[in-house]
Amino acid sequence: MVIDAEERELVERLKRHDEAAFNRFVMQYQERVFRLVLRMIGDRAEAEDLAQEVFISIFKAIEGFRGDSQLSTWVYRVAANHCRNRIKYLARRRRQLTENYDDQLDEGGAQVQERPNPPDRLLEAHQTEHLLQAGLLQLDEEQRELIVLREVEHLSYEEIMEITGLPEGTVKSRLHRARAGLREYLEKHEGGRERGAHDAAQRGRAR
Repeated sequence: MVIDAEERELVERLKRHDEAAFNRFVMQYQERVFRLVLRMIGDRAEAEDLAQEVFISIFKAIEGFRGDSQLSTWVYRVAANHCRNRIKYLARRRRQLTENYDDQLDEGGAQVQERPNPPDRLLEAHQTEHLLQAGLLQLDEEQRELIVLREVEHLSYEEIMEITGLPEGTVKSRLHRARAGLREYLEKHEGGRERGAHDAAQRGRAR
């Protein structure tokens, strides 16, 4: 799908390094880019850094945007490529740091600070969000990307095919496996969380 006249005008202004167009573009896409990279990376600080890199790359590469796909699809493709590269980098870095980290835990133990309990609904929402993100991170990189693009960003199969370079049948079959894996994780850990909440409530009533 080619871009419409409004997007074409925005792209032309970006190519001319128009500051107002730059600000408009960032406002339009920053939430979507950050949401994608946060879901893919799972670390807010890394996601903030990576989102900035994505926009820098976009503005460097905008001259090469031909308009034979929607601008949003092209933006997602750039962001997804950055995510794949950052995931590989983080995997190498974590392997290098694992031994030192384990040694630090052995020497000092894990430090846990008690915090005031938030209201029940806020706590439940936080736990649900944490559980979902943990479930995404247990998927492999490709499955996670497909789930985020389809279920979080609600992109069409055609857009996902453009972003990933995969044929439609492959996208659908791998999405099916990704959904099954995520569902299994959530069902397993949701049950454990509910049992933990029940036990905590029982202990509170027994005091």
